[in-house]
Amino acid sequence: MKVCEIFASIQGESSYVGLPCVFVRITGCNLRCVYCDTTYAYEEGIKMSVDEVIDDVKIYGIKLIEITGGEPLMQKDVLSLIERLLDDGFTVLVETNGTVSIKDVDKRAIVIIDIKTPKSGMFGEMDLLNLKYLKASDELKFVVIDREDYEWVKDFIRDYGLADKCKILLAPAYGMLAPESLSKWIIDDRLPVRLNLQMHKYIYGPDKRGV
Repeated sequence: MKVCEIFASIQGESSYVGLPCVFVRITGCNLRCVYCDTTYAYEEGIKMSVDEVIDDVKIYGIKLIEITGGEPLMQKDVLSLIERLLDDGFTVLVETNGTVSIKDVDKRAIVIIDIKTPKSGMFGEMDLLNLKYLKASDELKFVVIDREDYEWVKDFIRDYGLADKCKILLAPAYGMLAPESLSKWIIDDRLPVRLNLQMHKYIYGPDKRGV
């Protein structure tokens, strides 16, 4: 598989926020979201075997692993990597953009689907069949650009009956929507979601890589 980078940092998103985590960023993405902050992952990377990735991951001595991208599920060897890491006792988070089926992802992994809103410009590429494969331990993430996006997310959660299906995360698009605004909307509506603030950007700044 082609791997963009492997590094250890503080998990900045999801319900695992704040925990030490090793990130395996897989090269390649089939989307071009308007707010993308990892455009370097479109092409950059080196070829690595599953064994080589696992050897690199084990150097850090951290049991929480996130497989991310780009879009990691575009590369078939990633399914084997996930399974091997789980067999070795790691907790594995798989962050996917929701355009590739999660049906064959090992059920022991925690899948985090980044549901693209209309304002991302990429909602039309979503594979909504993925919603039927969600487990209670999985998570859905929405990056919200403005109030119109937020209202769409509310309707989406209601229309697909997601409130009781899995954990739901709402993130303000960094530099585009004030966290204070999104927080107020969530509180006012008593929306059963978790605010997701990309902690790593507040710790290290928005442009630093490998964090």
